[in-house]
Amino acid sequence: MLPDVVVIRPGFRIPAGELTWRYSRSGGPGGQSVNTSDSRVELLFDVAGSPSVPEQLRSRAVSRLGSRLVGGVLTLAASEHRSQLRNREAALERLAATLREATAPPPRPRRPTNPTRGSVERRLAGKKRRAQVKRQRGGRTPGADD
Repeated sequence: MLPDVVVIRPGFRIPAGELTWRYSRSGGPGGQSVNTSDSRVELLFDVAGSPSVPEQLRSRAVSRLGSRLVGGVLTLAASEHRSQLRNREAALERLAATLREATAPPPRPRRPTNPTRGSVERRLAGKKRRAQVKRQRGGRTPGADD
């Protein structure tokens, strides 16, 4: 069955009570039960207002998920499976992956380095080869007598 707590990362857990579920009919082709089963799942989680999100992670997640949030609420839909339970599991996995990525620490800044002598020489040799090719192309000079 579904877990009582969704673990995103150490120190960041979401209790099942903070998750809101909506169910609807899944689109696409189906069999005899296509018009009667509500297998599509929408999972809603209030990122901005949840007490279980640490404040530092909340600001990072809200800024990174800004375009996907509607009123601070993240909505994920799953309809790839035929059963509602499997779609709920898929939505939970997607929620965990999305929040894990959104709350990841920023990458270390790149430390600028100088190019190596070999790379500079290779670049200049390539430029000279290219210039030589272009010089050899010019059959006639403009303004010369015919």
